[in-house]
Amino acid sequence: QVQLVETGGGLVQAGGSLRLSCAATGPTFSTSTMGWFRQAPGKEREFVAALDWSGRTTDYANSVKGRFTISRDNAKNIVYLQMNGLKPEDTAIYSCAAQARLRIVATDPWKYDYWGKGTLVTVSS
Repeated sequence: QVQLVETGGGLVQAGGSLRLSCAATGPTFSTSTMGWFRQAPGKEREFVAALDWSGRTTDYANSVKGRFTISRDNAKNIVYLQMNGLKPEDTAIYSCAAQARLRIVATDPWKYDYWGKGTLVTVSS
């Protein structure tokens, strides 16, 4: 069983930066593909970024490429999402997710087995 807790959300002005953290408990974190997803009010959940167990293979949504960076520290069981150049349209609840059954970098939320409750990011214009 993997438990995920996100921190680091908050209110930031457009153009600013935030770093989200996702702390994981459980024996399989170091071998799990991890992802970040977000859901804005009235919208469906969407993929943001993902990386494999080594951190060498990553994928990003087109809307965040060049602005967001996903990384992980397997010694600390934490995955990060560094967000730079934030825009009002980035406002959403950001959740991290972990795979248990697969070992692929995936954009589909149904390929992830464990989810955190999320942290709210609000970007003001």
